[in-house]
Amino acid sequence: MKERLLIGLMSGTSLDGLDIAYVLFSGQEGAVKFSLLKADTLPLPEPINELLLNIENQSARTVFSLHHQLGLFYAEAVNAFIEQNEIDRSTIDAIASHGQTIFHQPDQGYTVQLGCGSTLAYHTGLPVISDFRSLDVVAGGQGAPLVPIGDHYLFRHLADAFVNIGGFSNISFNRENATLAFDIGPGNLPLNEYARKLGFDFDKDGAIAARQPSNPDLLAKLNKLPYYHVEGPKSLGTEWLNANFYPLLPSHLPSEIILSTLTEHVGQQIGQTLTKFGLKSVLLTGGGALNQTLVHHIARHYSGQIIIPEDAIIHYKEALIFAFLGYLYLENLPNCLSSVTGAERDVCGGTLHQPK
Repeated sequence: MKERLLIGLMSGTSLDGLDIAYVLFSGQEGAVKFSLLKADTLPLPEPINELLLNIENQSARTVFSLHHQLGLFYAEAVNAFIEQNEIDRSTIDAIASHGQTIFHQPDQGYTVQLGCGSTLAYHTGLPVISDFRSLDVVAGGQGAPLVPIGDHYLFRHLADAFVNIGGFSNISFNRENATLAFDIGPGNLPLNEYARKLGFDFDKDGAIAARQPSNPDLLAKLNKLPYYHVEGPKSLGTEWLNANFYPLLPSHLPSEIILSTLTEHVGQQIGQTLTKFGLKSVLLTGGGALNQTLVHHIARHYSGQIIIPEDAIIHYKEALIFAFLGYLYLENLPNCLSSVTGAERDVCGGTLHQPK
């Protein structure tokens, strides 16, 4: 396995910005080392953000236009990042771009991430690997989560389990020499939705939720959702929230009470999942790791060790791991694990876009 330099791009469903990670990978199979050399986050342009918040109401023409717009934005962001950090462009092996998930229906045979790889490649002059999920879906998998392979190779010395709390909360851990992973449930998406109703982009430190009691009836309804009782590989998309989750949130309750209840619900589901599988320690990353009230609720339902890493790993672990997925693609090695996604076999997912 060669020493390679990649740029990883991650824009999650919580729409809190584009994460950029510039990473050096080296080592032999099964013992990959990495150095996170530079990283940054850029906010999504407001017009793009507004369209994404209302994506289900957009026409097909608007969606395809947005695909191109995101590709241009990613290219501008990468070019600025390279210039600001004085990176020698000729040393970069590839950009690995997750894209922006708008539709995720693996049971129907598709998953859609916007952010045109060809546009990104042409305007940066660099090879781009995108569309990491589709091949796994074609092979019968969920196309998600993809981060666990990075947890296994890059972070397994730090904890028994890994939970990332982004738009959704997901977990990965090893069991009987196989990596298992799935989406636990909602994460920051509904929390941010109700913080916006109160005039904030998000509930910083969980301060709003900490001031209010939760509603026990609503909490009980949320905890009875059938998804939580499904075993095996499973994943979530915003369509599930719109069809199954948001309709349970009553309009007569104050937004502060709903936000408090949602925070407890997310924490309870994470804590109970860790306890169910007997995991002794967990590394928390993603924006939710900074929500002190949410972490408190996790700890109420989980007696193991909760590890919150340095800020760079909290914020950029997913962008770093997508750079790693690009690294595996260039090495022609599997980057989607069937034990995680439920596919018929491990696959090397992604589409390569050359700049010329």
